Amino acid sequence: MRSRKKRLNENRERQRRLKQVINSSSLSHTMAAIGPCCSTLPARSNLRTSWLSIRTVPHRRTYPGKQVLQRKFGIRAEINFVNVEEAKKLTADDGYVIVDVRDKSQFDRAHIKSCYHVPLFIQNEDNDLGTIIKRTVHNNFSGLFFGLPFTKPNPEFVQSVKAQFSPQTKLLLVCQEGLRSAAAADKLEKAGFENIACITSGLQSVKPGTFESVGSGELQDAGKAGLVQIQGKISAVLGTVLICAYLFITLFPDQAEKLLQMVPSS
Repeated sequence: MRSRKKRLNENRERQRRLKQVINSSSLSHTMAAIGPCCSTLPARSNLRTSWLSIRTVPHRRTYPGKQVLQRKFGIRAEINFVNVEEAKKLTADDGYVIVDVRDKSQFDRAHIKSCYHVPLFIQNEDNDLGTIIKRTVHNNFSGLFFGLPFTKPNPEFVQSVKAQFSPQTKLLLVCQEGLRSAAAADKLEKAGFENIACITSGLQSVKPGTFESVGSGELQDAGKAGLVQIQGKISAVLGTVLICAYLFITLFPDQAEKLLQMVPSS
């Protein structure tokens, strides 16, 4: 009686394993027909959006005449874009560390006190013919009028950040207009950093006194340089002089006429 019951249990176990093999084989053929793919499912919280990544990739084991695929799951955090007020709250209350990714010239003009400087672009001092031509053209136009340095991507950007921070560190990336910080955040997110935030419009939207800063100017003006800045100052002075002259002529016409009569005629 016991041996019969034992045989029944063994038969049931074989049937169960056979069904698993059949289902697995059907799934493998179905996935092979679909092909490799990748999809993401969002899950929102109060602070940020996380994504469940589902990737279908070929299995390491291969069988003759069959393509066996497997699914891999992973959690990917989305970059958090914030305004100036939210950024200040992140640093004050949530322990975010500020990383300035601007080039050295803008960083030296003005930067947030106690921030870390890891430039996304560095000065391009290469001496090949193509670079020399590009640098000369750049310095005579963008460099002259806007004070922009001739730069190239920093090949050690990600490694420099990894050397100073762990992937779990909360990082607030800042630049002048918001473009470089977004590009830097994308690189760091792909490198495994999980808590990244950026100021949407960059430091140009930061009002004086919002952050304690270091440098010769204000944070919002750190991107202004070259002839455009000088022209702006000259225009401001000339505008002030013209307004004063107009008010003097309007309010004191007699005195203005006497002054005009004193001017020698050619």
